[in-house]
Amino acid sequence: MLCCFAHWTPGTIVTRVSDPRDDFPKSEARDTSSVWFQASPRGMISSTMPPKPSKARTTPPPFDVQAFLKSGGVAARTVRFAAGAVVFAQGAQANSVFYAQAGGVKLSVLSSGGKEAVVAMLGPGDFFGEGCLAGQPLRMATATAVMQTALLRISHRDMIRMLHDHAVFSNRFIAHMLARNIRIEEDLVDQLFNSSEKRLARTLLLLARYGTEDTTLRELPKLSQETLAEMVGTTRSRVNFFMNKFRKLGLIEYNGGLKVNSSLLSIVLHD
Repeated sequence: MLCCFAHWTPGTIVTRVSDPRDDFPKSEARDTSSVWFQASPRGMISSTMPPKPSKARTTPPPFDVQAFLKSGGVAARTVRFAAGAVVFAQGAQANSVFYAQAGGVKLSVLSSGGKEAVVAMLGPGDFFGEGCLAGQPLRMATATAVMQTALLRISHRDMIRMLHDHAVFSNRFIAHMLARNIRIEEDLVDQLFNSSEKRLARTLLLLARYGTEDTTLRELPKLSQETLAEMVGTTRSRVNFFMNKFRKLGLIEYNGGLKVNSSLLSIVLHD
């Protein structure tokens, strides 16, 4: 049952409707449990609800791998590399996993005939060198820094222990591996069915980390057209032709540094 309290003022009637089940004293009644009706002299009635406080959106903090490792008793070492420095070489002993904190790393494979192929470009938030966890005694690729790069080096033994004992860390690593597997499948489909122009556009978007919240122009690490040709699976002359085309269309900025606009996606989606 509702109780009404009427308060007369000259020319208007204001009525407060409250719930008698409210255990608060009348003088301490909460505003959020009340609806106010106001009748004007002309008989029009309006109601208002007290404004609700807006809740600030909170974004979860980024996953701090170094802090998490430290809390688990693992003293991961931060190693820094200049552009062009080799992190590890193909055929070297595999005894650690790396996590990229800043910069960029190129993974490449050299065939017995001396032909090099770039198989991945990695950036902040990526693990690599995880083959040692699957029993690979030697590195299957060469990792090279493409700019000033900071990496966390985690020993094989410590990485195994963290994956076994800490579910949060294990989930993060599994998510990385699933994303890597999906990327490999997409690369295969791209190589089989798409033109070299679309493959180049997709490669540039992936290098620029397209898909994150930031939609501004993204500057890529300094890469030669030969490296891009190896990643795309075409010739340097074709890469040069399409890069000039993308620049004329305003999809990239290519003067010294390389910046990629998200509008480059139109090339990938165009049939």
